[in-house]
Amino acid sequence: MRIRKDTLDTDNMNEEEVMLMAKCSDALAHPARIYIFRYIMKHNAERDKICNKDLVANFDYAQATISQHVSKLVRAGLVDVKKEDKYSYYYANIGRLMQYLDAVKKFEFSK
Repeated sequence: MRIRKDTLDTDNMNEEEVMLMAKCSDALAHPARIYIFRYIMKHNAERDKICNKDLVANFDYAQATISQHVSKLVRAGLVDVKKEDKYSYYYANIGRLMQYLDAVKKFEFSK
């Protein structure tokens, strides 16, 4: 769907915030991704390293399905991946989450 630029209300939100909202909302649109993201956040707060095998062990999904869900969170910037040796560890990007929540707060329906 194309939106004409002259019809956009740019007083409240800029295009970057709109794109951030779209990406993060899409990433969090599946319940499994919300559970996975919360799991990563909780364990990061406890200083635990989380890798794919931890997620597979704690969620009733195949490894490939977990990887696809995590990949969507990574593309949205909500999860960062750090490689150590042969493992990839997942970290919740709290800064990105806060940017998303700030953009959501600015969201309002135009009159």
